[in-house]
Amino acid sequence: MHDIQPMHADSVSDLPYRFEQLDAAMEAAGLDAFVATSKHNVRYLLGGYQFIFFSAMDAIGQSRYLPAFVYVRGDASRTGYFANKMEIHEHKVAPFWVPEFHPEYWGSVDTMQAVAEHLQKCGVASGRIGFEAGFMPKDGFDALATALPQAKFSDASMLLTRLRMIKSKPELDLLREATARISASMQAAILASGEGTSKFEIIEKLRQEETARELTFEYCLLTLGDSHIRAGSDQTWNKGEVLSIDSGGNLHGYIGDICRMGVLGEPDAELNDILAEVEAVQQAAFAQIAPGKTGAEMIAAGEAELRRGPNAAHNDFFAHGMGLISHEAPFLMTNHPVAYQGSDADTPFEPGMVLSVETTMAHPRRGYIKLEDTVILTENGYELFGSDNRGWTIVNPE
Repeated sequence: MHDIQPMHADSVSDLPYRFEQLDAAMEAAGLDAFVATSKHNVRYLLGGYQFIFFSAMDAIGQSRYLPAFVYVRGDASRTGYFANKMEIHEHKVAPFWVPEFHPEYWGSVDTMQAVAEHLQKCGVASGRIGFEAGFMPKDGFDALATALPQAKFSDASMLLTRLRMIKSKPELDLLREATARISASMQAAILASGEGTSKFEIIEKLRQEETARELTFEYCLLTLGDSHIRAGSDQTWNKGEVLSIDSGGNLHGYIGDICRMGVLGEPDAELNDILAEVEAVQQAAFAQIAPGKTGAEMIAAGEAELRRGPNAAHNDFFAHGMGLISHEAPFLMTNHPVAYQGSDADTPFEPGMVLSVETTMAHPRRGYIKLEDTVILTENGYELFGSDNRGWTIVNPE
C-alpha cells in the first residue's frame, strides 16, 4: 500500500482542468455561467475538496446540505463556492483557491438565494445559466429561478461530465491505488473465508479489509455456488463452489471497481475452461484499447470473441467509464445495463480516459463467473489497474 494524499488545489495550477477548456465547452453550449451542486462535480471543480461532515448524508434540520460552485464564463476571478457555515474551519486549515468563498448556509433555499445574488453582481442575471438537473432540489431551483426571472436555465450535467472524461495524473494515481487496495482486500477476504462462511460474513470481512487500507467501502456484490443472486444473505460457501466478489472502494473520492473469482478447493477442468472463456473476451477487448481506437471497435472485438465461446448464450460483455462516480464518460454502450446512450462509442480514445471492462457468465450449473478490470488509456496503449489475482483464488477446504 502506497501513501497517497487526497487532491487539494491550493491554486488554479493544481486543478484537474483548465479554464480555457471550461470556457470553450460553455461557449459551445451557449452558457454564460453555471451552478454545480452535485457532490462529485463540486469536489472536482474545487480541485479535490469535499466537506466530510455531509459525506454520508445530506439531510439536516428541515432541509439539506447543498454545496454550490458558481462559475462565470471567461471570468474565473468571480468563481464562488457557497458552503455550510462549518466549512470555515476547513478553509482555515487549507484555504480553497476560489476567490469568492461564502460559508454561511444550512439549506437549499438560502444557498440558492445567495447564488442568485452573486450571479446578479456578476452581470449575468439575464443570461443563460447551466445547472445540474439531477442534483438540484426543486425548492432550491425555485428560489434561484424566482430571484433571476430574466435568466434562461438549461441542464449542464453533460458538459461537466465531459469535463471530467480525461483524467489528470493525480486522478489516475488515486484510481490506480484504489484498485490495488481493493484487489488486496479481496484476496484477504477470500482467503480468510472457508466452508460454512456466509455471504454476510464474507462481505463484512471485505468491508474490514478495505477500511484497514483506508478505503471507503461502497458496496460488495457477492455470489456463491450456482446462484446468480449477488445480495448478502445467510447462504454459505461449500466445497467445490465458486465465489465471485465485485466491489467498489473509494479512495479520496475516486472509485476502484473490479471483480475477482474464488473457488473452495481445486477448480476442475470445466471451471478452468469457463474462466478462460471469460478471460479470452477480456483480452480481445483489451487488444483494441489504444489512442485513436474507439469504444465501438473494442466492443465489437469483445462481442466477437464472446460469440466464439461454447457458453456464448450465457455470457455478456460490457464497458463503461469510471472516475469520481460509476458509469461516467466515456459512455460506450446504450442501456446496457444502465439507462443512458452510448454517445461516445465512435469517439476516438484519448490518453487519460478510464474504462471499466467486464465479462459476465451466468452459467446455469456452475454459477456467476465474472472478471471486471479497470483500464486507463496511455500514450502508447493501455495500463491495467489491479492486474494481479485475475485467475482462480483457491481456498483449501478444512
